[in-house]
Parts: sequence; C-alpha cells; structure tokens
Amino acid sequence: MEQRISLVTLGVADLGRARSFYEALGWRGAQQPDDEVCFFQAGGIAFALWTALGGHGAPGIELAHNVRSPQQVGAVLAEAERAGGTIVRPAGHADWGGTTGAFADPDGYVWEVAHNPDWVLGDDGSVTI
Repeated sequence: MEQRISLVTLGVADLGRARSFYEALGWRGAQQPDDEVCFFQAGGIAFALWTALGGHGAPGIELAHNVRSPQQVGAVLAEAERAGGTIVRPAGHADWGGTTGAFADPDGYVWEVAHNPDWVLGDDGSVTI
C-alpha cells in the first residue's frame, strides 16, 4: 500500500445543507453525481460528503486509498488483513463503475480501497476528480 490518502469522506445527515455550508466557506467545483454524494477537489486529494456514508457503516468518517488497477483493490485488502486489519467489505464491482472494498484498522477506522476508472491517479499519488 502506497503511503497516501486519496479521499476523505464525511458522513452527513443532510447532503444539501452540508454542501451549502462548504460552498459558503468558499469551496468551489462540486461534483454531485447523485443524491447521496458530493465531491470537491482539495489539492491532491478529494473531499466527499456522503449521506450516512452510503449505508456502509463507517463511524462518521471514511478514508480512501485509490489504486491504479481493479486487481490492486484485492491485493491492498489482503495486505491490510495480514497487517492486522479487518476486512469490512471484500473487493467487488461498484454501482458507479469501479472496484471497491474496505478494511478497518485495529481501532475501527475504515479505509476504502478503490479503483475509479473516471479519476486520474498521478504518479505522485494525487487524485484528480
């Protein structure tokens, strides 16, 4: 697993209210593909607001590590499990067209591991949405 965070997601009760708050703070360029999630570019990472974290059960915040191929999702999950993590969601095809899975670290913090074919992952690990 490369040392980086690709995405920070906050679980929110009201997506419209949360998006309006961040836009009032000056955040621009929101991408909202549906009624559940909204993404902002935040330097070399992405920041997301997601209603109830899409029902995935994360404790209010979820970190993400994007990878360069669908096959790397399972490989990183296996690496996390060998290191003492717990698989929360096995690797699988996502409704949005990519591959995703998740693990929890020993303290329960959830990391999504994802390959998103629509996002650019730079050589330095930066994500462009």
